[in-house]
Order: sequence, then structure tokens, then C-alpha cells
Amino acid sequence: MDIPVSDSCFERDDFPADDNEASALDAYSRVVTGIYDAANPAVVAIEVSREREGPAMGAGSGFLFTSDGLILTNSHVVRGARRVTVHTTAGGRYEATVLGDDPHTDLALLKIAAASALPSLALGSAGNLHVGQLVVAIGNPMGFASTVTAGVVSALGRSLRATTGRLIDDVIQTDAALNPGNSGGPLLDARGRVVGVNTAIIAGAQGICFATSIDSVQRVVLQLLQHGRVRRASLGLAGQNTRLPQRYVRHFRLDQAGAVRVMEIVPGGPAERAGLRVGDLIVSFGGSPSGSIDDLHRLLDLQRIDRDCAMSVLRHDREITVTVRPAELAD
Repeated sequence: MDIPVSDSCFERDDFPADDNEASALDAYSRVVTGIYDAANPAVVAIEVSREREGPAMGAGSGFLFTSDGLILTNSHVVRGARRVTVHTTAGGRYEATVLGDDPHTDLALLKIAAASALPSLALGSAGNLHVGQLVVAIGNPMGFASTVTAGVVSALGRSLRATTGRLIDDVIQTDAALNPGNSGGPLLDARGRVVGVNTAIIAGAQGICFATSIDSVQRVVLQLLQHGRVRRASLGLAGQNTRLPQRYVRHFRLDQAGAVRVMEIVPGGPAERAGLRVGDLIVSFGGSPSGSIDDLHRLLDLQRIDRDCAMSVLRHDREITVTVRPAELAD
């Protein structure tokens, strides 16, 4: 049976659309395409091999943030690699040197040498981000080079557990789609500035992706440039989070409901020299409450190395103060 078709069937009046909505979508598209066009030349693909002359065994993303070849990526992309090869969107292929690596924040710093200046991205600040703000991710998911995804900031100030067990603070949650291979690529704001380094996804979830805040990244980069690693302090002990009885909290007028129970002490280490004992409950360090191992990790920064610090511990229903001098954490 013939069905009569008129030109009017395809006229716009038969598919009503709100002009404001169409304009908004056009504006959104212009922002995303503008970011992509400006940023994509500085985004690189990274191949790694566990053997010096062997085939590529892993891949990820990264981005140039200086014109002389400094590249940021994730530690898990390059850790343990014998050979790292960087591919630019312009077709360049470079052997890269790992200048520094910090698995505790899942960040690594690479360097490539080029005959001329390379495109690079400007680093912004995550301090000005707002939930709901547009962000764009660029990377090489599943080996598909120069893939762009867009979304919004879903939450700020998240924490994420690194493979080493330490907590990565100040993490950005976004619904800009990330997949394996996006790791190490940039998360960009509407002005094309890097606000985060794409780090992780939750397997089996949709739209729950994470990026390390660029403010945290810049602090790590300074140490990687200076030392090749991030220097941290160590107490020379193993601890366990424990919840304090309410009577302890009230009696000792504590600001937290938890403490770190000392489970093991390294012979000859700072904790042993300070007189700590297995079973002690650490409730403060350097004048700040330490209600958990994560609290202690945050307090044990570069500035604490080889400096006397006051530590409050509960021992046999008594609060005592000891002086401990943290050593540098071994790499």
C-alpha cells in the first residue's frame, strides 16, 4: 500500500523544539569542541614494556604541561616499566624517562626530548570548582586515541584509597566517562585548564569516575622534580584504627572518638627510641588529633623528618606525652 508523503512531514514545525534549548546545546557543543581543539595536541598516549626491547605490555594517557617535554600521568601506568614510549597526536614518537613516581598519590612525572617546543596545557586550580560545573576528559580509553568525554563535577573533596593503602585526599568525582586507558589524562574546566588528573573508575558502576585535584598534583610534582619521589616522615611502627570508649573521650577531653593502637614497633626506629610500647593508643601528634592511621599519614609530611614532635598516647588509663623524632620513610 502506498503511503502518501508530503514535504510538510519533514518540516521543522512538525518537530517542535525550544529555541532556547537549541541555543544552549549549541553553546555547550562549542565549549566542548573548543576545549578539545585547544587541549588535544598536548594529550599523549603512553605505552610501557616490562622488558627493554619487548612489546608494549600496557597503555595509558598523559599530558604535556611544559613546552620542553614534562608529562604528567598515573604511577600505575608506568610503575615497573623498563621502557616507556610516548605518542603525540601530531604523530611524534618519543622514548620517555621517568623523572619521579609516587604510588601513594598514583602520580608520575615523565620527560621527553624534542627538537622544538611542544604544545602544553595550562594548570588551573580545583579550588574554584563547583558541583555541577562542566568538565571535559581527554585520553586514550581502550586504545582509542584522542577520545573526548564531557560531564559535570559530581562531588568535591572525595578520598580514594591508593594501591599502597594510603588515602588520596582532595579527589574530584565526575560523571565524564572514563575507561581503562584514560588513566593519567587531563580533566579540564571550561577554559581548557587542567583541574585534575584522571585516576580511577569504580568497576561495574556508571558515571562514577575520579580525578586527583591539580592542587594536590602540583605539590607532588615539586617534590618529584626535586627528589624523584615524595619525601614523607615515618614513625617506625605498625598501627590499627580503634574506637575509644566514651569514658576515655570524656575523661581525657578528646576531640575524636578514635585512636591508633600500636601493633608493632620497628627495632631501632623512631617509635622505639621514643619509648612507645605495643598497645599504646596514639591520640595526637604534633598538637593535632590523630584519630586514625589516615590522620597520622597526613601529619607525617616532609616538614616532620628529623624534627622533635610531641605525641600523646593513652597507656593503662593514663595519658602520657612522649617526644618522637620521625625518620624519612623508605621509598
